[in-house]
Amino acid sequence: MDQIWTDMYEAAKAVLNERRISDYVTCGEVAAAVCSKSGRIYTGVCIDTCSTLGICAERNAIFNMITNGEHEIDRVLCILPDGSNGAPCGACRELMVQLMAGHYQDVEILLDYATGRTVTLGEITPEWWID
Repeated sequence: MDQIWTDMYEAAKAVLNERRISDYVTCGEVAAAVCSKSGRIYTGVCIDTCSTLGICAERNAIFNMITNGEHEIDRVLCILPDGSNGAPCGACRELMVQLMAGHYQDVEILLDYATGRTVTLGEITPEWWID
C-alpha cells in the first residue's frame, strides 16, 4: 500500500473524536481524509444534527480542501466509528462527480485499510447522470 494511504489514515484518525456539541448536534463519529492532486491532505468529521443540517466527513474534508484553494481530488478515505473504512454515501459521490466532471472516474477510494482494498469513484458510480 502506498505511504499516502497511511498518511491519510493517520490524519483522519487524528480528528476522529466522537462528541456531543449540544442537545441537538453530535460530531466526530466518522472522520475522512482527502488527498488533493497536489498531494496535500485535508480532513473533516461528520456533523450530525436533529434537522438534517449536518454534513458527512468526506464532504467536510472536500470543503476544507476547497476553502484552502484546491478543487481536484486524488484519493479519499473515511474511518467509521468501529475503526473500519467504507465507501462514500451518494451525496458525497455526487459532490465529487460534479466537482471533477469529466475526470472523476479515477479518484481512488480506500475501502479497507487492513487489506489495502481500493476502488475508483468511476467503479462505484457507473453510468452517472453527468457522463
